[in-house]
Amino acid sequence: QVQLAESGGGLVQTGGSLRLSCAASGRTFSSYAMGWFRQAPGKDAEFVAGISRSGRSQTYTDSVKGRFTISRDNAKNTVYLQMNSLKPEDTAVYYCAADRDLLGVGSDRRDAYDYWGQGTQVTVSS
Repeated sequence: QVQLAESGGGLVQTGGSLRLSCAASGRTFSSYAMGWFRQAPGKDAEFVAGISRSGRSQTYTDSVKGRFTISRDNAKNTVYLQMNSLKPEDTAVYYCAADRDLLGVGSDRRDAYDYWGQGTQVTVSS
């Protein structure tokens, strides 16, 4: 089992940047594919980005391609989401999630993930 804790959220102006971190407990972090999701008020949660266990493969939803970068440091048990050129529509609670499937590559499906963090709020002002 793994526990996840997000940090790095906050209030930023349009065009600004934030880097989210997700720290994982346990010694098997490198065996999990990881993902970031977000949920805006009144909306369903949506996939943002995913990364394979090794970090060599990343996937993104179209709306963040070219602006967001997912990465991981397995030695630090941490996955990151670098967010640049932020827009008001990026405002949401951001969650990281872990997929224990050994074949996982950072799926865009919520039901592929077994563990979730508590979330961190990102607010982008116009």
